[in-house]
Parts: sequence; structure tokens; C-alpha cells
Amino acid sequence: MLKKCFVLVTILLPFTLLSQSNSRSLTVKYVNDIIKVDGILDESIWETSESANDFHQYFPSDTTLAEQQTEIKMLYNNTTLYVGIRMETEGNDYVIPSLKRDYRAGGNDNISLMFDTFNDGTNAFLFGMNPYGVRREALISNGGSGPSGFTTSWDVKWQGEAKIYDGYYTCEIAIPLTSFKFKQGETKWRFNSYRFDMQTNETSTWMEIPQNQLIYSLAFMGDMVFEKPLGKSRTPMALIPYINGIVGKDYENNDDLSKFDFGGDAKISIGNGMNLDVTLNPDFSNVEVDNLVANLTRFEVSLPEKRQFFIDNSDLFGSFGSQRDANPFFSRRIGIAENKDGETIENGIVGGIRLSGKLNQNWRLGLLNIQTEEDEENEIASNNNTVLALQKKMFSRSNLSFIFVNRQSFGDYDFLEETDRYNRVVGLDYNLASPNNTWTGKFFYHKSFAHDIGDRDASGGVDLRYNSRFFNFGVRGNFVGDDFRSDLGYVRRQDIVAARPFVEFNFWPQKGKLNSHGFRFSPNAIWRPTLDYMNTDYAIFSSWQAKFKSQEEFSVRLFNRYTYLTDTFDPTGTDGGVELPANVGYYYTSYEMEFQSDRRKVFSYSVSPGYGDFYNGTRFVMEGNVNLRLQPTMLLSLAFIYNSIKLPQPYESEDLLLLSPKIDVTFSKSVFWSTLIQYSNQLDNLGFNSRLQWRFAPLSDLYLVYNDSYFVNSFTPRSRSINLKLTYWLNI
Repeated sequence: MLKKCFVLVTILLPFTLLSQSNSRSLTVKYVNDIIKVDGILDESIWETSESANDFHQYFPSDTTLAEQQTEIKMLYNNTTLYVGIRMETEGNDYVIPSLKRDYRAGGNDNISLMFDTFNDGTNAFLFGMNPYGVRREALISNGGSGPSGFTTSWDVKWQGEAKIYDGYYTCEIAIPLTSFKFKQGETKWRFNSYRFDMQTNETSTWMEIPQNQLIYSLAFMGDMVFEKPLGKSRTPMALIPYINGIVGKDYENNDDLSKFDFGGDAKISIGNGMNLDVTLNPDFSNVEVDNLVANLTRFEVSLPEKRQFFIDNSDLFGSFGSQRDANPFFSRRIGIAENKDGETIENGIVGGIRLSGKLNQNWRLGLLNIQTEEDEENEIASNNNTVLALQKKMFSRSNLSFIFVNRQSFGDYDFLEETDRYNRVVGLDYNLASPNNTWTGKFFYHKSFAHDIGDRDASGGVDLRYNSRFFNFGVRGNFVGDDFRSDLGYVRRQDIVAARPFVEFNFWPQKGKLNSHGFRFSPNAIWRPTLDYMNTDYAIFSSWQAKFKSQEEFSVRLFNRYTYLTDTFDPTGTDGGVELPANVGYYYTSYEMEFQSDRRKVFSYSVSPGYGDFYNGTRFVMEGNVNLRLQPTMLLSLAFIYNSIKLPQPYESEDLLLLSPKIDVTFSKSVFWSTLIQYSNQLDNLGFNSRLQWRFAPLSDLYLVYNDSYFVNSFTPRSRSINLKLTYWLNI
């Protein structure tokens, strides 16, 4: 009983003690005018609107007003929200790495606008622009608590232009109200804006945000109050057909890859808060390839989702459980399968539907159903994949979420084992976020079902964090049962009980070159229940990190590790190599440093060397990237990872190199060319991906893509293809 009372007090205490202060508001005036979007704020109607001004400095200090001020004005009519922005600058020496849409905000001049249209402090729409009128948009989820809740893959139609003057620049933006989701009759949204000014090395925000919080946190927002209630959002139905022609050959297997496909998606708005996405014969081939990864662990690597069909409201489906150890739904599982030889190959998708969004102020719903093709030659069954998610808002920014995942094969296949005919997961997550984000956390429990899988079929955990200016700590732990299965999820490893607490101390010098520095201590330990709770892994991380006022960052890290191998393992991944034996424990210590240069410079770089023990040998690693900005038309970059692993005989010693040079050329704001080369001797692959993209209409693209890959050692071809793809966004 005492434990239950303690848990209840822990959850409820933040809501009784903490609240957001210094609230600000802006009245948005209703107009009948239609404003021409040219970046020039010369319409007289702008003079009648209120301003969001007096921006606060976020960096290098968070205790003063910004040196370079920003003024934001907003107007709206029945169909459109208009935004006019004036930003003061020291001069016209702007940092603009590229003319391509969806740029990265840090290290260049730009402004971002965030709209929390349901006033829940959990989800928001972001629109951004730089001095050259290049646009970006993103979805923010999970309260803006980290990079996993910041999705730039989302696209929507809107207009924006910019104009540069002496000592300032202006932006003029028109966002159709149909690009948002909101409650009919709503009278206010929560709003904030943040701006990067590279000439004065200043970051500023409309709402004051302490530096120990993320700049896109939804805990710190003011109000934009509409002069008259918003009407019903009449979002048109969007049809997005595609045609895709590929000419290619798989030289490794002597297969012809040539094909011609067509299909498409439809987006249908249901009320003011729900979206219905329908896809038929979708083309999920990547015109932008995944980055190769140097994997020296025993576990699978998860890669981010880039397919548009899965992006909108993706947090509703994909943020359950532990992202590190056991996530019950990982959308990249759909569209791939394991063949009879144990190889992962593409699995065709017949079609699917996806219903997601807000039912009302307190409830969100997500429903996904996709049917995949059978491939009897490769012994792959046709599967129906269903996910149901329901989320209930609690208190000011927290929620209670339910998920049901079902993967089921209805066909009678001789090659399919009974235990693989279906897999289901049911789960409940409580996501905690205090009003000012000082307390955040998660409590979850999931149970899986399949034929004859055993009774250790659950996973669960707790992640409670306290974040203040000088002191942070986390109480984190989770378990994954030996029989827990989630065929549509990401389960890094089973049969574990893990504890991952941390404590952090930060300092903010008043004088000198340092902006902040701090120490972090994080001991991690894993026990195996089926081995009588044997401690098979532990890692003690100790680090010191410094952030300079000139934008450089430097850190040093110490790792003390212990690993008990329950299976044989070769960390070099050498084909046919001698593996380290099972049932042996290894103690090893290593050191790392990292330096990140000032990204405002034309030439910037990061480098992270490390050295130390590695199992029963040693490892030297050098990781980093180099960027050369020939703005605004060209960006040259090189990412590299070099691992020199030396193990005693007869085990493998290898020098593993991963090189990824990339050339990005933006001929204009609608024509882009990028070439990515990836060399990995660990994967025995040298790949070329060259893509020319023409955005000939809003969200409508013509792609010409050349892919080529070779074996590293022999330099013989593995596969080659040329891909011409056309997509067109049509509103009906």
C-alpha cells in the first residue's frame, strides 16, 4: 500500500506544485482582405494588427531581451492565416546553407513559428522560413521533448516569401486553415516562435525559455486569440497519384529489376481533427537512400521512417514502450520480410488505410490497416497488419495511451509454422509532462500473444526525469520477457531487466568564453531472469561537456563496461570469422573526446576520437564529419567512421571504414540535385545514389534517380538502376 501511495504522489505532485508563468497573448484580427504574398509588408491592413514582439534571448543568455528584435503580426480570414514578420539584423551577411526546403534550423539564419491548435501542450505544427524565402514545415509531438518528436518529413501546402533590406528582412506567409487541424469554434491557439540570428550569434524566442529546456518545447507558449471563432475547416480531398519506371539489374543474383508501377494515395479530412489516408499499390522505394551504419553491437539497428503515408500523427502509433529496448510498433517493419534463407527483402504492399487525429479536446485516435502481398517463392505469407491507438489527455500536458497491434496471416501456407500465423500486442502507457517540463516520464506495460509462446510474454518500464537549471536526474528501468514478441515492433533484445539511472550537474559561468558546462554520471545494468538474474551487462558512463558562447562544443567521456556473452559473437562482422566464445565475461574501459566547431562558419567540422579496451582486445575509433558551404547553391559534406579493432589470435582484427561524401546542389528553390556515395568495407558495399528533383508544383515532384553499387574488394557490380518517378498532389 505504501508503494502505491508513493507512485501516486510521484505522478500527481508535479501538477499541484508547478505551473507555467509569464503568460503572453496576441490578438489575431479578422479581415476580409486577401493579402498578396510577396514578402513586402506594404498592405495597409498590416498596420491595424497587433504585434508579438519583445523577444527574449535564449542563447547566449536567457535572462535578457534579444539584441536583434523580431516583430510578428497575424491576420486571418475565412480560409487563411496570414503572418507578417520583421527581423532586425546587424547587416546582410546571412548564413544560408541551401535553397532546399526542410533545411535544418541550427547554424543558419531563420525563424520558426509553432502552433498548438488544440491547446494540449503535446502536439504542434511548425512553419519556418529563412531570409531567402526557403520554407520548412514539421510536426512536433510528445510535447517537444526531444528529436524523436520533431518530424520534418511532413509536407503541407502553404505560401511564403521573404525580402531583404538594409538592417532587417521581412517574411510574408499565408497558411491555409485547411493545413491545420483544430476544433470548430475555437477562439485561441497556443503559439511560440524562435529565431536564429548568426551575425550576432543570438537565438531568441517570443516566450521566455530557460536554456536547460529545448527551444521547441511546447511547455513554453503564449496565446494567439482570434477576434472571432474559427469556422469549420473544409479541407479538400487530396489525390496523390504516382507513376514510376525503373530500369535495372541485380548482378549479384542475375535478376532483372526493371518494372513499371503506378498507384497513389488519397487524403480525406473527417471533421476538423481527423485524417483518413488511403493508399493503393504504394511505391515505398526510397528515392532517398538510408544512411549506412557501422554496427559493432550484437543488436539490430533501427532506422528512421521516411515514407509519407506513415508520417502524419506518427507519435500516436510509434511512441509506445521503450524506444531503446521494446517498441511495440515500428512502421518500417511493414513492407519488408524475411525470406526462406533468412535474408531481409522487400515485401509488396497491396494497400491500406490510416485514420488518425483528434476526436475532441481530450481524445486522439489512430487506426492503421495494411495488407501485404504473398511471395510463395520466398516463403513469405500475405499478412494483415492492424494497429489501434487511443490517447486520453490527462491534467495539463500528460496522457494515458492504449495500443493494440495485430499481425495475422489468413492463408493456409505449408511453409508457415503455427506459432508464426499471428502475433498480437496489447499495451498501456502513461506519459507524464508537467506544465513547465521540469518533470517528464513514462510508465508502461505491454503483453504479447502468439500460439504457444510461453508465459514470459510481457514488457514494461518506468522513466521518470527531473530537469532543472543546475541539477537533473532520471530514474529509469524496464524489463522485456523472454517470450515477448512484437512482429511489427522493434525489440532489441529479450529476457532482460534493465536499470539506467543518471544524475547531471550543470554550471553557467557569468564571465568567460564558456556558456555552460556540466558533469553526467550514468550507470547502466542488465540482468537476465532466465539465468537466475545473472548480471550479464553493465556500463558506467562518466562525462564532462562544455558549450562555448562561440557555438563550439567539447566533451570527454569515460566508459567502464562489462559484457557476458551468452552467444558467440564477432564484433567485426567478418564473413566466416572466428567468433568470441559464449559463456565468457569481459571487462573493458575506454575513453572518447568530441569537438564540434562553429557551424556558422563556411567550413565546419566535428571529430570524435576514442581508444580503449574492447572485449579481449583494443579498439581505436575516429568519427566525424566535414562541411563546406558554398552558399546558397552548394553544400559539400563528408561523414566518416574508422574503427581499428585488434583482438588476439585466433579472433578477428579488422580496420573498418565507412565513408559517406555528399554533394547537395540547389539550382533554385524548386530544382535540387544531390549525390551520396557510401563506402563500407564491413558491408562490402560501395554505393552511389544521385537524385535530381524538380518540384514543379506544390508538393508535386519529378525525380530522376541513379543507383549503383559494387562489391568493395573486387569492384564488381552488385546492382544498378535508373528510376524516373512522378508524383502529383491534386486537390479536389
